[in-house]
Amino acid sequence: MLKAVILVGGPQKGTRFRPLSLDVPKPLFPVAGCPIIQHHIEACVRVKELKEILIIGYYPVKEMSQFVSDMQNLYNVNIRYLQEFTALGTAGGMYHFRDQIRSGNPKAFFVLNGDVCADFPLEELYDFHTSRGNDALITIMSTEATRQQSLHYGCLVYDKQTGAVSHYVEKPSSYVSTFINCGVYVCSTEVFPLMASIFHSRQLEYSSIGFNGSQGRDQGHIEWEQEVLTPLAGTNKLFALPVTKWWSQTKTAGSAIYANRHYLALYKKTHPERLTNAGMKTNSDDGTLICNIIPDVHIHPTASVHPTAMLGPNVSIGPNVTIGPGVRIRESIILENAVIKDHTLVLHSIVGRGSTIGCWARVEGTPSDPDPNKPFAKMENPPLFNSEGKLNPSITILGCCVSVPSEKILLNSIVLPHKELGKNFKNEIIL
Repeated sequence: MLKAVILVGGPQKGTRFRPLSLDVPKPLFPVAGCPIIQHHIEACVRVKELKEILIIGYYPVKEMSQFVSDMQNLYNVNIRYLQEFTALGTAGGMYHFRDQIRSGNPKAFFVLNGDVCADFPLEELYDFHTSRGNDALITIMSTEATRQQSLHYGCLVYDKQTGAVSHYVEKPSSYVSTFINCGVYVCSTEVFPLMASIFHSRQLEYSSIGFNGSQGRDQGHIEWEQEVLTPLAGTNKLFALPVTKWWSQTKTAGSAIYANRHYLALYKKTHPERLTNAGMKTNSDDGTLICNIIPDVHIHPTASVHPTAMLGPNVSIGPNVTIGPGVRIRESIILENAVIKDHTLVLHSIVGRGSTIGCWARVEGTPSDPDPNKPFAKMENPPLFNSEGKLNPSITILGCCVSVPSEKILLNSIVLPHKELGKNFKNEIIL
């Protein structure tokens, strides 16, 4: 038997994902028509021996319970949400719930960070892990980044013959390696005695320095990368498998558009039924035109799209969305109950739940894809503002229940929820 652990963090994280994370937990934000971590669950379900998925975080149970119930009904695997009593770091939650992870005596368990999107090669990763023998405690899924971008990730040096990691540094201050940690692992349950020793040494440390020296953190707060992976490097117990499949973080809203494109492309082989891919798709019942499609596009069955609208490429339309005549949408995500009226143009944008865009309006952002001219380039996750205090160009985001009047232009702007705009905006955050 195998298990999987998905780490989703908590409400005070995901600040760079605002305003999209203001009305829904970031792990449940829909990308390509499914919540981000549903893609993780689907990858886990494809592993035949996997029997249970544990989602660990400190979002309140009430925010996650409906999603967990839906997933439980959808997939033939046990799925549970375990709420941390406080923020316990990237490893503290796993150690706190170690008995839940170990129950049933799994051969190994996967660990997946909730803020990554990927074509997860979990079976390949597990096969590689088992081929390393009983000494292997952890195997990291790795990929290559540019030399400059590698400084923003966990960097590792590994033996190309055996895969053994000899050196690991989280976000180094100077160049270490172009091979980075993807935040996806296979672990032996023997990793828990190692975490126990970290926990007990932390308790001794806290009792000697007192509460003030602990920076307000709980004694169970353990950082996976710095306190587990870094000391394991060079002991022949930590391994890495470099993969060339698509992988990206979802730290910012712009990265959700990028992930949307890749998940839609993956649907061609995993879930073709989720794609509305046809030049002039017709309804088989009466032969009427649905709309013009440039692949890849996902349209929820409950959405209403006028036949003269043109969607794609890279567009996801959520439940109960209404799209009027002559609308053009590309490289965008439209969330549930949004209304986009006649002849409006939406480019490189995310339109929030229940938002309305009037007729002949233009909502446009700046694409934030990786540099196509640089091999191994990853998504940049720039801060909102540059050094001069100006807004960095990015996709345009409408929070939930925003109203954009007819014939207005909104460029490179972020609109917080429940706003009614009265004029054109460019390069602004509308609070």
